[in-house]
Amino acid sequence: MTNRLFSLARRAVLFEVRIYRNLARWVFRRPDVRGESIEPFGYAQLITPVLSLWIVASAVETVVVHFLLPWEGIRLAADVLGLWGLVWMLGFLGGMRVYPHLLTPSALRVRHGGSIDLVVPWDVVERVTVTKSELPSSMRTLHETETERGTALQVGVGGETNVHAVLRRPTRVRTPRGERDIVAVSFFTDDPRALVARAKEHVAAHAAIS
Repeated sequence: MTNRLFSLARRAVLFEVRIYRNLARWVFRRPDVRGESIEPFGYAQLITPVLSLWIVASAVETVVVHFLLPWEGIRLAADVLGLWGLVWMLGFLGGMRVYPHLLTPSALRVRHGGSIDLVVPWDVVERVTVTKSELPSSMRTLHETETERGTALQVGVGGETNVHAVLRRPTRVRTPRGERDIVAVSFFTDDPRALVARAKEHVAAHAAIS
């Protein structure tokens, strides 16, 4: 029980630190896209309007509460909590902006913020298609589904995915929940047709080599 609580606390602290790092990268325009011949594909367009409304509403609420509360100590606590919430939401949105999906010469990297980074080598990818799917919950980003072939992962945005990659064989990837052997991965991107077109070129090139 103690180990589990420690693990949960550690994950919470790391997530909090990651939020501030995401915001700093966004403010200073330093997206995590390093290396030659790397193509980034964003996935924040769907959720940006919703998050923006939450951010504006939270900012207005923080100001209103500040002037409504007559008690100095409680007002200060409410101000701190409100500002923390604003920074958290901005950092969350910033993470989606500065950690795009990447098509590299050797692998497809499916990402979400700074917390999810699934590296799938091209030589294990059988096919990539534009396939829109609804996920059971929009509150969770990473989903796991057991199929006849094995485990499939879904990395959703707003409870949706629109790209589906089928693997030739079970392949181990690192997730926030530990390592998993997967046979497919689905995810969301702002321009699924462009990503799939380029992904197919990578798959064909590696198939020709092998």
